[in-house]
Amino acid sequence: MKRPTPCLLRFEPAHSTGASGTHVRDALSSVLRVGDNLWLAGDECASLERLRRQPDGSFGQHVTFALGEFLDLPAGPDAEVDIEGIAEADHYLWVVGSHSRKRRQPKPEHPDPAKQLQKLAQVESDANRYLLARIPLLPDPATGNYELHRHAPHPTRPGHTLRAAQLRGDAATNDLLRLLRRDEHLGPFLSIPGKDNGFDIEGLAAAPDGRLFLGLRGPVLRGWAVVLEIKLREDKHGRLRLAKLPGTPNRYHKHFLDLHGMGLRELRLVGPDLYLLAGPTMDLDGTIAVYRWAGATRSHTDHVLHPPNSLKRLFDVPHRPGRDKAEGMAVLDAHHLLLVFDSPADTRKPTADAVVADVYTMSGR
Repeated sequence: MKRPTPCLLRFEPAHSTGASGTHVRDALSSVLRVGDNLWLAGDECASLERLRRQPDGSFGQHVTFALGEFLDLPAGPDAEVDIEGIAEADHYLWVVGSHSRKRRQPKPEHPDPAKQLQKLAQVESDANRYLLARIPLLPDPATGNYELHRHAPHPTRPGHTLRAAQLRGDAATNDLLRLLRRDEHLGPFLSIPGKDNGFDIEGLAAAPDGRLFLGLRGPVLRGWAVVLEIKLREDKHGRLRLAKLPGTPNRYHKHFLDLHGMGLRELRLVGPDLYLLAGPTMDLDGTIAVYRWAGATRSHTDHVLHPPNSLKRLFDVPHRPGRDKAEGMAVLDAHHLLLVFDSPADTRKPTADAVVADVYTMSGR
């Protein structure tokens, strides 16, 4: 396989640091190309970042969009959302939080071991993590840049308004998690922290027919990763609700994929095919790879898939111990995928406000 081609992403210093003090380039979790724009999300902020393709092939002209300007975040507009997936379809940008719980991190060097053991036993939840939402996304005729709106006229349906909306929920849960509590496979994992192989969404793809595909980093069940398929509708109060999937009485389908023990980090649709970025489910170093699930959107039932039956491993992505973990994947053009990395190595940071992404050829199509 050919070596990846580097692609430089430049951020503006004035709005590149989140509330936690982490630079956006150091915690990238999802990336999406729409037109000449590259949209990025981080897991330690409450905003979306937009870049624009430059003549030299890099991306710059960084603009930040605070999610609180478009959505009602239960923990407030400044609290971390833990955004793990973004997608685009039918003039909307879709956003999903991890929906996971977290275990507190002990400090081994602390002089009081008992206190650190107590900390390790504490499991918490963040209200903003339970976010699944859409925001109107339309191009500016003057600049060509795509802009987010709280509401806007539909560009092709006179009299119809595009509106930002989110799945019905509260500070502790939402309709999706309430439904999954009764699921024989996933229900037992909802109370387990994501880093412990608990329930953890880390991928999102939106199909033209309104279906959403959610990739789970965890749980991985006996080596099988999970993709959830759902569809949402807007109720009379402007909230999103789970709808029945076409042709079935079900409100979700489960797809179990044999990814050799890996969980999912990103999902991207290319026609009817779903490209999968897979990696370790727990907080450890391990293999990262890209797969293609051929004809994924043609499925209308639960699946159990393993290579080579419609599921092909395309290439592995190099990583370094503790660094350079591929977290986001965008379809750059008809032949190339762009990958961004969480905890990028210093060699990926040529300046104080830039980071290098990798571009891979979509071989094996």
